[in-house]
Parts: sequence; structure tokens; C-alpha cells
Amino acid sequence: MTTTVHLELHFDAADLDLAHDIVRETLVATRAWPGCEALEVVVDDADPTRAIVVETWATSADHEAYVAWRATPEGANRLPEVLVEAPTTRSFSETIPLAS
Repeated sequence: MTTTVHLELHFDAADLDLAHDIVRETLVATRAWPGCEALEVVVDDADPTRAIVVETWATSADHEAYVAWRATPEGANRLPEVLVEAPTTRSFSETIPLAS
């Protein structure tokens, strides 16, 4: 079952250009990870220091394997350098069927 993940980020306003560079650098590995089907970063219109990484994974297990890798020294990234608070992750696997 497909899983959609929202990774909510809050950047330091003084480092927005660097933050964007680090996001691009970090997400190269995310996009290449097995099971990552789609990846997009959307920025809040009212507050450019806030963004959401929208990830689509083939399965929850694919995302869990990716998260486990990110917790290793090999998977570490530079995002903490430009964040003012810890990111929030929300995962969505269940959907509500809509009538057609």
C-alpha cells in the first residue's frame, strides 16, 4: 500500500539560501532510495521559512528502511545546520474513498 509522508521543516530565516541548497543535496539520496516514487518540496506562501517535503513511498516498509538508514552515520545529512526546531514527520497510508 502506498504511503505518503509529510516532513515539516522550519528553517532559520538567516540561512534560507543555504537551507535550500542543503535540502536539494539531501533529497538526492531520498529520491534514489528504493521505493521512493515521488518527492516534492512545497514552501509556505505566508512564511518562506516553513516547508513540507512530500514523499510518496511504494510501501511503509520502504520508508521505514530509509528512515533507519538516515539514522546511521552514512545516512546523516546537514539539515540540522539550518533548522530552528526538530522536523515533524507525518505518515499517511489509509485513504478515504471518494464517490465518483
